[in-house]
Amino acid sequence: MPENETIQYSDFEKVHLRTGKITDAQDFPEAHKPAYKLTIDFGPEIGIKKSSARIVENYTKEDLMGKIIVAVTNFPPKQIGPFVSEVLVCGTEDKKGNITLLNLDHEVDIGKPIY
Repeated sequence: MPENETIQYSDFEKVHLRTGKITDAQDFPEAHKPAYKLTIDFGPEIGIKKSSARIVENYTKEDLMGKIIVAVTNFPPKQIGPFVSEVLVCGTEDKKGNITLLNLDHEVDIGKPIY
């Protein structure tokens, strides 16, 4: 889809963006590009989900522990090598072209929708 193509608000409402808390981060040596395997708690409604994230250039595993992130929680699971990624963690490229996570500027509860 071209960047300037518009969508309807009802299309945006189909994407479930939620807050989650990273509870574990492990190396993912089988990934084609350097990545971590993340375990993320989205609260009682959604539960614990797994994701692969190519964020090793900007974060250590220790940096990630307890970090509140934003993720899409209603995409179908995606097989990435031997790992199944259940959610898409949201981020953007920094000035060096490495992925950086979206940050929240206030403390929030996990599992909350993003508007």
